[in-house]
Amino acid sequence: TIGRVAAGAVAKRLLSCFGVEILAWVSTVKDIECTTVDPETVTMEQIESNIARCPDPEYADKFIEEIEAIKKKGDSCGGVVTMVARGVPRGIGSPVFEKLEAELAKAMLSLPATKGFEIGSGFEGIKLTGIEHNDEFYFENGRGVRTRTNRSGGVQGGISNGENIILKVAFKPTSTIIQKQNTVTRDGEEKELRARGRHDPCVVPRAVPMVESMAALVLADQLLQHVAQCRTLPFDEDTFPESVRGAYRDFDADPALLRKKEVAESSG
Repeated sequence: TIGRVAAGAVAKRLLSCFGVEILAWVSTVKDIECTTVDPETVTMEQIESNIARCPDPEYADKFIEEIEAIKKKGDSCGGVVTMVARGVPRGIGSPVFEKLEAELAKAMLSLPATKGFEIGSGFEGIKLTGIEHNDEFYFENGRGVRTRTNRSGGVQGGISNGENIILKVAFKPTSTIIQKQNTVTRDGEEKELRARGRHDPCVVPRAVPMVESMAALVLADQLLQHVAQCRTLPFDEDTFPESVRGAYRDFDADPALLRKKEVAESSG
């Protein structure tokens, strides 16, 4: 966990240079679902205002109450973490082998206790027809081409489209509980097992920074690949650390790239 979060912090710092912000929160605990949080406006302060890591105080209390009740029974419960990445540039990802949603899914499902991944409309999208599900394009002055809805979750054809990337990750109930359970020993003998020690009745609040970190690592990786291949993103030297500025200068000074540029200009 510490390795993921530490690396994710570095990735977040890099992404912030491009105006990317990643936030995650607990949206479901057991069968209690919070649908009142707006991904456009939610803040870190709201998320971290309670131990449930839910921006809605009313639902945070419900989550805490449910987790406490489960804990008293010596049992556990699961839930869902929702995440939004705001300000992601268009064009990040790949249409075939490294599709952005596939890379995000792989990263999220590598986390312990994960059992499900959704992006955009997710499984609810199957209830709609094509005309209902399609995100219509329109032109907005100052921002260019946008979509009126975001059922695609900010990714179309494996590539970011400039809208918010919104995904959900499902976490199962903790396996280790203090209630008696039937098991089998190495010798094949059936026995009862009762776990001891300190174990979380619900890991979902603790998973929030892990989801943010994995998303940051994927987006930073895809962003760096995009910059290396295309260098089509806006670049303001004043907002970047010296190490990043140096990388750009090295990129500009690469003899092979300069030669390609000269050839292109001469042929043009």
